[in-house]
Amino acid sequence: MLKGFFDVPKPVNEPVLNYGPRSLERAALKAALAEGRATVTDIPMYIGDKEVKTGKKLEVRPPHDHQHLLATFREGDTSHVHAAIDAALAAKADWEAMPWEQRAAIFLKAAELLSGPYRYKMNAATMLGQSKNAYQAEIDAACEFIDFLRFNVSYLAEIYAQQPPISPKGVWNRVEQRPLEGFVFAITPFNFTAIAGNLPASAAMMGNVVVWKPAYTQLYAANVIMQLFKEAGLPPGVINMITVDGPIAGDIIFSHPDFAGIHFTGSTAVFQNIWKTIGTNIHKFKTYPRIVGETGGKDFVLAHPSANADVVTTALVRGAFEYQGQKCSAASRAYLPKSLWPAIKEKFTRDLASLKMGPTEDFENFINAVIDEKSFDKLARYIDQAKKDKGVEIIAGGHYDKSKGWFIEPTVIVVEDPFYITMCEELFGPVLTVYVYDDRDFDKVLEIIDKTSIYALTGCIISQDRYAIAKATYALRNAAGNFYINDKPTGAVVGQQPFGGARGSGTNDKAGSMINLLRWVSPSTIKETFDPPKDYRYPFLDKEI
Repeated sequence: MLKGFFDVPKPVNEPVLNYGPRSLERAALKAALAEGRATVTDIPMYIGDKEVKTGKKLEVRPPHDHQHLLATFREGDTSHVHAAIDAALAAKADWEAMPWEQRAAIFLKAAELLSGPYRYKMNAATMLGQSKNAYQAEIDAACEFIDFLRFNVSYLAEIYAQQPPISPKGVWNRVEQRPLEGFVFAITPFNFTAIAGNLPASAAMMGNVVVWKPAYTQLYAANVIMQLFKEAGLPPGVINMITVDGPIAGDIIFSHPDFAGIHFTGSTAVFQNIWKTIGTNIHKFKTYPRIVGETGGKDFVLAHPSANADVVTTALVRGAFEYQGQKCSAASRAYLPKSLWPAIKEKFTRDLASLKMGPTEDFENFINAVIDEKSFDKLARYIDQAKKDKGVEIIAGGHYDKSKGWFIEPTVIVVEDPFYITMCEELFGPVLTVYVYDDRDFDKVLEIIDKTSIYALTGCIISQDRYAIAKATYALRNAAGNFYINDKPTGAVVGQQPFGGARGSGTNDKAGSMINLLRWVSPSTIKETFDPPKDYRYPFLDKEI
């Protein structure tokens, strides 16, 4: 147990279920998938104590089966943004005055509900709405989300327990962690249900009220998140979910005097524009807003000549192609030594040929669809260009088909130029670019990796040479906020590897750690003197006798 003002349960990572053949969890998940497909859900906005539906109805369709209508939702306008802000501010006084252990209990209950009755509903919603296979949904929508809720309560207790170490006789020094003055705006992406839940929840847990705008392409599972929070006892108005076009919401929120902070995961360009807007409007706010963002990545795998070829190949297949490469941490560029390339290439192409691609409801499929037509078309353009360019060879994949769903084959591009466009730009899809280097150029490759991209999110070194590992770890210390040794550059676990990067990848406030929660409170130092002085004179002023 952790010692704070109250004991809170010491968190442990939620066990990952494997959904093997004839398992109970497989049967339960298949039932939830069937139920989801059989019902067209009408998703509302959640503003205060109301479920709001407008006249403008939009559709949600599975990326792997875009002919099937999964749900509808209602797009709001400026009035709904104002209403969400008003609802949040109306809930603020009671919420921030609530004892912290009462707030914590709500999110601990949400974790228990998600671990039990909501597990398969949340996983099925993520599989259907975001085209994740069963295992990817389990580690995201169930386990990581549960871990965020439980570990954040533990970090919350530690934060409140941190007090000044010294209070002289007659004095009591203490620190009060206050919620931010105003409301927090949370903008969440399509690719992780856990992120969609954590960004508003972590701020709310610390006593803040939140306006939350999830990605439309994650909205099917976002609706389940709101149902989960409501059943856990979250009071109305604490988290308000709106479905409003981003620029419309931004124009209002980033000009509002009570805007107190943004918790963001998304593209670098959008985040930089938000930062610029906040700076332009800084004179309008009651307080300096907290700006927390995790953005893009161009994540790398570096193999040393001493590496085991099987380890490299497995890291590439899993790191680049799990969830179709639609992870901020996904491996999208690889630097492989010439001496190992023949062995890696043979095993790599053989493994890729064995991957099955199709809908998430078929558990034999490792690869599913990319999120939408916009992403599909962008990836198709890069692949088509690679087929035309000199010094570029596609050794696997290269095909795509959107007749049924947004399917892109896992594609491997080998380039002669380490600064070719697909080595530098974030693609966010199942496309990996490989540069084969001369074994003697390992030090040179370290320099190339460090300066190739604007991002610095994740990366890994695979090597059996400890000197090479040490050299790479130091040389690439600014190139990755999460660095892996002899493992793929994906799969950060809450409580084990807090996640975030710097440079163009964000503010590196490390989701899944105390560091992030500290951004959502404003400390007040309080000194209380029990027997205060009653005369201004100090002893040195006395006359000598």
